[in-house]
Amino acid sequence: MPTTFRPCAPDQSLLFPPSPRDWLPEGHLAFFIAETVAALDLQAFYAPYEGDGRRNQPFDPQMMVTVLLYAYATGTFSSRRIARKLEEDVAYRVLAAGNFPAHRTLADFRRQHLASFEPLFVQLVQIAREAGVVQLGALAVDGSKVKANASKHKAMSYGRMRQEDQRLRNEIASLLAQADAVDAAEDAAHGPDVRGDELPAELQRREERLARIAAAKARLEARQAAEDRQKGRTPGDGRKGRGTKPFARDFGVPPDDAQDNFTDPESRIMKTSNGFDQCYNGQLAVDETTQLIVATGLTNCGADNGELLPLLSRVEATLGGAPPEVLADAGYRAEATFQTLEARAITAYISLGHETRPTKPPNPAHVATQRMADRLKSERGRARYRRRKAIVEPVIGWIKEVLGFRRFSLRGLTKARGEWNVVCLAVNLKRLHRIGMA
Repeated sequence: MPTTFRPCAPDQSLLFPPSPRDWLPEGHLAFFIAETVAALDLQAFYAPYEGDGRRNQPFDPQMMVTVLLYAYATGTFSSRRIARKLEEDVAYRVLAAGNFPAHRTLADFRRQHLASFEPLFVQLVQIAREAGVVQLGALAVDGSKVKANASKHKAMSYGRMRQEDQRLRNEIASLLAQADAVDAAEDAAHGPDVRGDELPAELQRREERLARIAAAKARLEARQAAEDRQKGRTPGDGRKGRGTKPFARDFGVPPDDAQDNFTDPESRIMKTSNGFDQCYNGQLAVDETTQLIVATGLTNCGADNGELLPLLSRVEATLGGAPPEVLADAGYRAEATFQTLEARAITAYISLGHETRPTKPPNPAHVATQRMADRLKSERGRARYRRRKAIVEPVIGWIKEVLGFRRFSLRGLTKARGEWNVVCLAVNLKRLHRIGMA
């Protein structure tokens, strides 16, 4: 027996008004998103429901995808707010066609299908390419720090963890001694058969916090061990360095100021325009002509210099070729990156320093960096690099200022990466609607 879905007929006529579509003006963003989603391959969203049909009728995935993308495109990210919009907002009611999924249903659907939104993003870019909207031209690349769904005040440094670990162990030992004394007194007063083995609530709280700190310490130590191995260190090396200067710490021991967050351990403290905060680093590759996002990335590393080549690989996979030019700021500079770009015949205009500060002369051994410096000194090089700001930075502004997306709703790198793809897909839909893709 095939799975059946709840009826969803957006064009069903009503007595008044004659059709739900009459509630919105022609050319409304909701219509564009609904028609675009209908043209995409949504098999990945339907696949989990395939079976013998023995379940409650689920909501139509096409309707759910359409509503979620319209919500993100109009700056609504909370599942509770989306559920309220479905009752109060005309555009949402038209798209949902009389369906009112609860906020938990919306949140579960988004969480379950996060990975399926990335192929939708790729499909949309490919459709724009086939329609002649996107021509594989110059790309501008940039990263932007977006707050994680975690507070920086819920983070603790490794040094503080060690202090708290010892303090809590001492308090637990003291409480256990008090409990033993109370047990002995009760045994003497009431006899040994009376139960008194329940842990005091105060002791339970301390043991729970001790376990959380121990888990956070283990994460920091595992992370530090991986970094040490990349440096060529091995366990038990006795802090022996490659030269005469020994390492400052034993293998796998983090510095005292290394931090881990209890709420979202995969997020990191990063420097932003407003100071330091718990963040992820969202990456964008933007087409010069249309300002469409053609590739995305998300990392929990605050530095950008390792993200340029992976972004370009995603561009090639999506559009079937490499861009002729790439524009990026100094965060992406690296000799190895420049050499790879030259080998792939991609002309890059990547700054070697801060625009308002003097740039240090390149290392003479870094010949690709020297060629980049020479290119940027030319009149054409300066003009091409100046275009970067006008291409990619407005797109970041649309995400943060127009949509208002400044904080992830989901926790963990994988889920945050999925939500970043949803946001970028929504921005592209809004951009295509604005430039009038047929």
